[in-house]
Amino acid sequence: MIEVFLILLPFFGGILSFIIPKFNKVIGLGTFVLTLFFVFGLGLQLLDKGSYYHFIGGWDAPLGINLYVDGLSLVMLGLTSVMGLSLSIYAKKYFICKQSLWFWTIWLFMIAGLNALFLSQDIFNFYVTLELIGLSSVALTALSDTKEALTGAMRYLLITLLGSLFYLLGVALLYHGFGSVDIVILSKKIESIPVAWAALGLMSIGLLLKSALFPFHFWLPLAHSSAPAPISAILSAVIIKASLYIQLRLWSSLFIPLGADLYFEVLFAFFGSLAVIWGSIKALVQTRLKMLIAYSTVAQVGYLFIAFSLALGGISIAWSALVYLILSHALAKSAMFLVAGNLLHFHGHDRIIDLDRIAQRLPLSTTAFALAGVSIIGLPLSGGFIGKWFLLEASITKSNWVITCTILLGGLLATGYVFKVLGFTFTKTAFSQETKNISLSMELIPLSLAIMAIALGFFATPLFSLMEIGNPFFIIRVQP
Repeated sequence: MIEVFLILLPFFGGILSFIIPKFNKVIGLGTFVLTLFFVFGLGLQLLDKGSYYHFIGGWDAPLGINLYVDGLSLVMLGLTSVMGLSLSIYAKKYFICKQSLWFWTIWLFMIAGLNALFLSQDIFNFYVTLELIGLSSVALTALSDTKEALTGAMRYLLITLLGSLFYLLGVALLYHGFGSVDIVILSKKIESIPVAWAALGLMSIGLLLKSALFPFHFWLPLAHSSAPAPISAILSAVIIKASLYIQLRLWSSLFIPLGADLYFEVLFAFFGSLAVIWGSIKALVQTRLKMLIAYSTVAQVGYLFIAFSLALGGISIAWSALVYLILSHALAKSAMFLVAGNLLHFHGHDRIIDLDRIAQRLPLSTTAFALAGVSIIGLPLSGGFIGKWFLLEASITKSNWVITCTILLGGLLATGYVFKVLGFTFTKTAFSQETKNISLSMELIPLSLAIMAIALGFFATPLFSLMEIGNPFFIIRVQP
């Protein structure tokens, strides 16, 4: 029953925070503390029992809805709860009263959608949760109520609806062709026939739009850079990963047996490599910090799909690289966006050239950005280093030297844009700037997330053991 509470708790917390807005901060923080507690309990249960299904109402599929828990879903639930609690503590001081009235309700609904997605076991539930997450994300993106934010939110809305439409058409084709939306039942019935291939194409396009893989990334920089800092952080850390998570579930259970991996392996590698180079170059030439971080996300999504392509090619270690890159990027990029939020609050702008001795004035924020940059670059012994090390090992095993060079070049470009920012944190501007005080909690939260991104590098072995519970990538071909 723990997994059910992970969905219901934030859902009813959102309703309660709307009904009693006077106590929405207390309700929100209390909900996330309880959610983290339930995730911990779910982890203990998973270690004891192994992966398992929960039949809602006692009805098995196809009549009922199944929830499924394994190592991969637990890791994603843990990431969501940690990020949710951290960003909630930050948001408590960040948002003014007017924004706070709307933030907590929408925020909790989005977390309920994420938890439901990571526990779902049928392709239609994935669609329902994607819609809840997408609409909540759009509303939160527009929360700053500026022209730029509204433009980014509207573009995001159109893209998320288009992506959902493509995905839903694929769901309809699979249901029409094989009579079920349950992944386990579909994995036993699916065949290499035109309807399955059409569904594969439609669902992949829809999810790629939501994942912002190059060249479908055009909506991401404006949406992420114009949103409030804690929203930018969760969008980059978890929201775009939710679509990739669905891709992992669909491919490992349904599409690899069709033989589709032979075609998409090259496709994902090609566009992933372009994303790494294009996103890194665009980040390097940005003049605003939040836009730089947003384009860095475009590049990091490229790494994820490079790992995905190598995994589809039968290199087992690439699956571990993929999940590790998801975690390290989520923590590091969230820290960067929160630091950008601190600078916006402190100076009223995020122009990189006018940071004006931030290293002396906000040393904790500067340290947080530097540590997060270590992980984004992939320097030892950070979490990003572990992920990229396994990614390099997979590409060398595959003898794919183009990908190997792309990974190394991406690391060099990331070094360039991270040190570009750090260099200006020590310089003094020719004119004086007005400043505002920043709460200590707003500095400690990004620092804590950046430290966690580094600490991931020291816990690779237990984390990999946890991810292997239930063998979520059970269709991986044996490596020669």
